[in-house]
Amino acid sequence: MKLFDVVIVGAGAAGLFCAGIAAQQGLQVLVLDHSEKVAEKIRISGGGRSNFTNRELDVRAPHKHFLGNNPQFCRSALSRFTPQDFVALMHKHHIPFHEKHKGQLFCDRSAEDLIQMLLAECHGSANGGSVTRWQPCSLKGLRYSDAAPEAQRYEVGTSQGTVHTAAVVVATGGLSIPKIGATDLGYRLAQQFQLRLVEPRPGLVPLTFDAQAWAPYAQLSGLSLPVRLETGAKKTLQAFDEDLLFTHRGLSGPGVLQISSYWQAGTDIRINLAPEVDLHTALMQAKQLSKKLIANELNAWVPSRLADTWTRQDKAWQRPVIEASDKALAQLAQGLSAWSLVPTGTEGYKKAEVTVGGVDTRDLSQQTMESKQPGLYFIGEVVDITGWLGGYNFQWAWASAHACALALGARSKSL
Repeated sequence: MKLFDVVIVGAGAAGLFCAGIAAQQGLQVLVLDHSEKVAEKIRISGGGRSNFTNRELDVRAPHKHFLGNNPQFCRSALSRFTPQDFVALMHKHHIPFHEKHKGQLFCDRSAEDLIQMLLAECHGSANGGSVTRWQPCSLKGLRYSDAAPEAQRYEVGTSQGTVHTAAVVVATGGLSIPKIGATDLGYRLAQQFQLRLVEPRPGLVPLTFDAQAWAPYAQLSGLSLPVRLETGAKKTLQAFDEDLLFTHRGLSGPGVLQISSYWQAGTDIRINLAPEVDLHTALMQAKQLSKKLIANELNAWVPSRLADTWTRQDKAWQRPVIEASDKALAQLAQGLSAWSLVPTGTEGYKKAEVTVGGVDTRDLSQQTMESKQPGLYFIGEVVDITGWLGGYNFQWAWASAHACALALGARSKSL
């Protein structure tokens, strides 16, 4: 009989980090993954340099940067393993990194440095622990028996044989980016053991619009500009000041990815395309002085391609600003400053950076990540905790894995 202290399903960010910390506490760990390569999401993230955490994360107020049915759930794990803790680990392994805007930290060279660090942590135990990786290896079944000795209560069927263990950690990620191996395995395992799920949906994803309605703007594909985006109202209002990118099918860019996680189907998003200026006041002042065409006047505040495309929508805007009516200028300013759009959908999981929703936090311990099913843990993206763009999701992976691994170590000592 093959026996391990813990079996971790998923060799991504959360799974590998959890394995390394568990092994350093003397545990015998088996990591399973159906893919040949480890941590593909790390490898492709951040343009290949991995935005691995964010200095601006406020562990006292996780609702500022995380969403889910209960974003406060992640406070315990995030406060016990902070961005500073992960930065210290990067320093320990002499991995150079740099900060971009808004606290985002990236590897200087390549995301491969980060992957190799996680693997080194898995094989650097001095406490008798070890990490065994089976890849590619599929999970064929998971059975639990109260009657078995506690160290053997889980029977894990795999494509490389059957093993027994006291604990199973599900670190399978979400549904985003199926081409690198994303599946619904984690959700199926949760349902097998009667755990609740929050309906998954794509997050941090480009938004799409009706092809006919979008036709006037499709020609702006590739154009990027800083904007302010909003969705929701009153208590659900969410706003971001970020860049927007026009595409052939809709909108992308950091601002749109951020707002997409909060956007609800059938509702609108509102965009201020010139957030740095009171456009109505500026146009009325220009009317007193300028003989330029309205489009040319707009070039001072928005890109010329956008100004040209926008003013072509109404003949009243296709004249010198000095000749325009006050009403026409007011309507123009209103349209550019509060552009209201109702997306028809998103680009889906193939383009989504994360999955919103997942295993319901009501069925998990915020201190240990153990579920109501004894010895079964869920960490990382498979849980109903989703971070903003900018390194927050990786920090949740590290923090939830750390909390889980410490709990596994304490559990093993008590057996």
